[in-house]
Amino acid sequence: MRDYVEIGIGREARKAYRLSDISLVPSRRTRSSGDVDTSWHIDAYTFDIPLVSHPTDALASPEFVIEMGRQGGLGVLNAEGILARHASAEDAVARVVGAGLSDGVLDTLNTPLAEFRRANRDTTKELQALHAAPLDHDLLAERIAQVRDSGVTVAVRVSPQNARELAPVVIKAGAEILFIQGTVISAEHVQRGGEPLDLKEFIGSLEVPVITGGVYDYTTAMHLMRSGAAGVIVGSGAVSGYPSVGVGVPMATAIADVAAARREYLDETGGRYVHVVADGEIHSSGDVAAAIACGADAVMLGRPLAQATEAAGRGSYWESAAAHPRYPRGSVEQVDVVAERIPLQQVLNGPASEPYGSTNLVGGLRRIMAKCGYTDTKSFQKVGLTVGR
Repeated sequence: MRDYVEIGIGREARKAYRLSDISLVPSRRTRSSGDVDTSWHIDAYTFDIPLVSHPTDALASPEFVIEMGRQGGLGVLNAEGILARHASAEDAVARVVGAGLSDGVLDTLNTPLAEFRRANRDTTKELQALHAAPLDHDLLAERIAQVRDSGVTVAVRVSPQNARELAPVVIKAGAEILFIQGTVISAEHVQRGGEPLDLKEFIGSLEVPVITGGVYDYTTAMHLMRSGAAGVIVGSGAVSGYPSVGVGVPMATAIADVAAARREYLDETGGRYVHVVADGEIHSSGDVAAAIACGADAVMLGRPLAQATEAAGRGSYWESAAAHPRYPRGSVEQVDVVAERIPLQQVLNGPASEPYGSTNLVGGLRRIMAKCGYTDTKSFQKVGLTVGR
């Protein structure tokens, strides 16, 4: 039974839960973490770990995406990011990072609030200016070819607004998996004076699997599954919808709702399985485990991967939505002002030198699954759950 509370006369709201509210219940049998299989299979592609990198300029250089693939995960290029607009993406990202606080004023206790606000405004303006440059399709094709030639799976993100124009470009250049990803998405994007994007018609015209989102509810997820999507993204990164107006659903509840839509669709179609990818509130291996336990098949990581030496943002992180020309969401932030950057291999597979679960992400996931008695991610979705409030 769903739990509703009255928030005023004649108005109710449903109670929902974040991943941090969820605890996993160990079973009577424990396993060795060495026996745990974390592989993820979607369409014709297999990955050793169920981790996808967020398509933000702060991560997704071709070099980072290639290394993510070599470590067994899936890296995603942003077809509308800095790398497709500026020949030297490294110099462009350096402009963003350089517009923020200098190393000499990173003491949060002594730096005036006005200085932080100034830095946020300056980095956002720099991001907006860099994204105002026109897309260069030839440059984009060159970046995709660089990843393709490395031998890892090529995944590219386009926005719903530009999917019709850009999808043929990136697929021709070698994209094997297409992400149609926005902060909030529906099966049919309608705009006055423009041609609506009917995802069912559009996905049916493509020859590559499509993963699309973000969504937060059962009904929208069901519509996207019926459109032919191979995967549905729940959430939109660290920025949960539009925080200034409260759009979005806490991730534990959102994932569980979309997983319910997946079960219903599986029955409806007689066996077509649509993958659920969680993107939000995920900062540690414990959050990864909680997302899978709630029903996700894979998780999309952003901030935890920004500490890798291969990440394009040089230790800084921001969401794709931070560059919106009129309504930016999120800001450029340093991941950790005191920690040293470490190789992506160590971020994912350890060894960890801190007790918070933000490094050795896969090792932590393996240990949690093993302690709860499960050896594969699909069966782990059946682990017992409790809530802490």
